Amino acid sequence: MWRNTDDGYGLVAVVLHWLVAVVVVGLFVLGLWMVELTYYDVWYRRSTDIHKGVGFLLFFVVLARLAWRLVNPRPVPEPTHTRLERVAAAVTHVLFYVLLFAVMTAGYLISTADGRAIDVFGLFKVPATIAGLPGQADIAGDVHLALAIALIVLTVIHSLAALKHHFIDRDRTLLRMLGRRTPRPSRSSADSRRGA
Repeated sequence: MWRNTDDGYGLVAVVLHWLVAVVVVGLFVLGLWMVELTYYDVWYRRSTDIHKGVGFLLFFVVLARLAWRLVNPRPVPEPTHTRLERVAAAVTHVLFYVLLFAVMTAGYLISTADGRAIDVFGLFKVPATIAGLPGQADIAGDVHLALAIALIVLTVIHSLAALKHHFIDRDRTLLRMLGRRTPRPSRSSADSRRGA
């Protein structure tokens, strides 16, 4: 199934979710590693080019995911989800998008601070629309790192919540984002699992 249904996420949503997750974690690890390289290291320029290129392509993937989310209804929440959990999930998803776009904007400001365009793997170039501001690279760099750390912290919390739903609540939250479609439990059976 390509599209979401009341019972689960479709293939498009699942692929976009995990693609963004893997790329964000990968870029974070790469970013921490590349700032420790010296000017004469063979990976000094290469790692930066990869980080910039993948980061810019991620921008389009996140846009696609947001667009798909807007035109494709989300599955019905699990019976085990409390009102607080539903509100927390909604706030978390908004924060994810805000942080993703903010991190990428800060990265763009770092990369274009000297007025040069960003070369995306030789496919195309992204022009520098904002450049030469006082301390642009340093300030944007600090903001980029702080936002990236916040994004990873939010990712960890999100992951722990998914594991809590899977192992403690024993509901289908994690399975649905893995593309698994299982029968919806009744409210009474969900309550009995929670000891209600």
